[in-house]
Amino acid sequence: MGRKEDNIAKAQDLMNKLDFIRNIGTAAHIDHGKTTLSDNLIFGAGMMSEELTGKQLMLDFDEQESARGITINAANASMVHEHKGNDYLINLIDTPGHVDFGGDVTRAMRALDGVIIVVCAVEGIMPQTETVIRQALKEKVKPVLFINKVDRLINELQVTKEDMQVRFGKTITEVNRLIKANVPKEMEKEWMVDAATGSVAFGSAYHNWATSFPFMAKKEINFTQIYEHLEKEQSRDLARIAPLHEVLLDMIVEKLPNPKTSQEYRIPHIWTGDIESDSGKSMTSVDDKGPATFMVTKVVLDPHAGEIAVGRMFSGSISKGDQLFVAGFPNANRVQSVGMFVGGDRIVVDKVSAGNIAAVAGLRDAVSGSTVTIDKEMTPFEKIVHTSEPVVTMAIEAKHTKDLPKLVEVLRAVSKADPSVQIESNLETGEHLMSGMGELHLEITEYRITNEHGVEITTSPPIVVYRETVIGENPNRKGFEGKSPNKHNRFYINVEPLEEGVIEAIRNGDIPTGDIKKNRDVARKLMDLGWDRPIARGVLSIENGSVFIDATKGIQNLFETQELLMEAFREVANRGARTNEKLMGVKVSLVDAKLHEDAIHRGPAQTIPAVRTAINGAMTAAGIQLLEPYQKIHIQVPQEQMGSVTSEMAQRRGEIISVEQEGDSAVVMAKAPVKEMFGFAGEIRSATQGRALWSTEFSGFELLPRELLDPITSEIRIRKGLKEQAPTMDYYEA
Repeated sequence: MGRKEDNIAKAQDLMNKLDFIRNIGTAAHIDHGKTTLSDNLIFGAGMMSEELTGKQLMLDFDEQESARGITINAANASMVHEHKGNDYLINLIDTPGHVDFGGDVTRAMRALDGVIIVVCAVEGIMPQTETVIRQALKEKVKPVLFINKVDRLINELQVTKEDMQVRFGKTITEVNRLIKANVPKEMEKEWMVDAATGSVAFGSAYHNWATSFPFMAKKEINFTQIYEHLEKEQSRDLARIAPLHEVLLDMIVEKLPNPKTSQEYRIPHIWTGDIESDSGKSMTSVDDKGPATFMVTKVVLDPHAGEIAVGRMFSGSISKGDQLFVAGFPNANRVQSVGMFVGGDRIVVDKVSAGNIAAVAGLRDAVSGSTVTIDKEMTPFEKIVHTSEPVVTMAIEAKHTKDLPKLVEVLRAVSKADPSVQIESNLETGEHLMSGMGELHLEITEYRITNEHGVEITTSPPIVVYRETVIGENPNRKGFEGKSPNKHNRFYINVEPLEEGVIEAIRNGDIPTGDIKKNRDVARKLMDLGWDRPIARGVLSIENGSVFIDATKGIQNLFETQELLMEAFREVANRGARTNEKLMGVKVSLVDAKLHEDAIHRGPAQTIPAVRTAINGAMTAAGIQLLEPYQKIHIQVPQEQMGSVTSEMAQRRGEIISVEQEGDSAVVMAKAPVKEMFGFAGEIRSATQGRALWSTEFSGFELLPRELLDPITSEIRIRKGLKEQAPTMDYYEA
């Protein structure tokens, strides 16, 4: 039996020994070396030859990943590591660093207990590093730190041993500042990273070496010896003295929690059900005999087995033939096979039990983020909240008419595998709108549709997604009147801007979205944010960061129309009056209603159009504004190229936030509208002779400048096949 096969057998044996399991991930800014590091760990477990380690990028097995040299998918691998005489099963997820694939990082965190934050020794903390630290701590995933590319400090910057230590100290301080700002108070002290206690390692994933204070003490070597090896360019010797996989896998085992420790504090955080119920007790104690509960964090397409749902087993176990329910669907799905991943290989096993990362075939209803359980009535897990949202859209059509039905199926599969891709289909015209996080995200998805699913498509140039909002109130405080087509029912609506604190709480997931129906927990949170009790208790629905409130008192029969009121609100929240874009940050209040006493005269065909007209009219009276998506841009450039960067940003309606000097380089922080950032990569390269390093991060929506409101409105309406002029007050008052 080869070492790889031997380790697979050991891994199967360790699956039930919770103290000896670690579910961990890597997370970092793009190009800081996560995948190269993951290769090293797999090599350490005997899954890859030494020559290929750091060069093969085993977890970048997707063709596009290899071609572009970046990680696009969160990849899974299980491996075995021996530490102090015991074998440990380490389930690893290597996550992407490019901002366009941030959704994959957020979803992967739900499956993990610990994460290695990888930071480049030269570049230090970058915008995406901050994002991934926030994402990990939001899911209560414990971090350790690996400072990578240490050899570059000597080869490129010729830093002294003392300078090197100062740089390390600065990075550690910065990481701890981010941890402190995002971790619950009771975990603050224990979760801070500290070189002295061994939760920080330094090294070079490319050259296969690393060290930490505990490792140096164990091997009786010191920092001076490490520095001298680097100075003499003796990386190969260093890799023999201090092999990276040994140092990091030891750190993972010693410093990151096992599933039993982690699920005790994570389950109450990610699941709102009754902790004292069978499911609650079984998940907090990681009971493999309890009800099977599985959270899907990713769906991958296997050419032979079809859709494979990958995720975390929180309780019970899954075997072939089990009948499981996907939350929100009425019928059970039958499990066709279960397995675990090693790089691109899925190894089929008899069963996977609580505390492990599993790959399950046969869950046809599952999408990334689904709760899968044997108990149909179980409360699903908290929705996974993403830090950014799809802001770039392109129209897609099948190149050949014969592919029209297949394209619909393929787009369904694509959005199941990556919920960050949103698809809107018009089955009459055969056109589909695909929205993603950025240009690259759409490019990769387009490549997958054509090359992996075999459907040739034509696409429009990418366009930007806007949001509609109001900046004032409806002048008539008695509410804008919406009459039903039969004139027997009248609804009166007021609108105003939603408070920033409430928008933030919805964005962070502290306040849930969807049907609220006067939920007491939500009311309590809103009262904490300054809302009056009656208004907070009247919230019916929250959609796209906008809130619908029943602010009426004692209106007969209103309760019977509640579902229809919410349906009308949802329609407007997804298609605003000005440009048919989604609403954002609008507080919609039903302040009065006059209803026909006979239910037959206040059905859907009467109530929905009346409420929709009242909301649209109230927003038009208040003045509808557009919000456009912005990106934060981090650019590192030689001092002499600074002028090119500032003029490039000025041409793109950009704003320079700060400029810092680091040696011969300038580090520019700027922000600019996403619409103006198309083609930025090529232009900044030519403007700086290819010497600029940059990264972008979604930074939210901001008001469109007043002078652009009418031209952009016309542009969107013409593109959507609407009349060029947006409806006026007269239209809704008719």
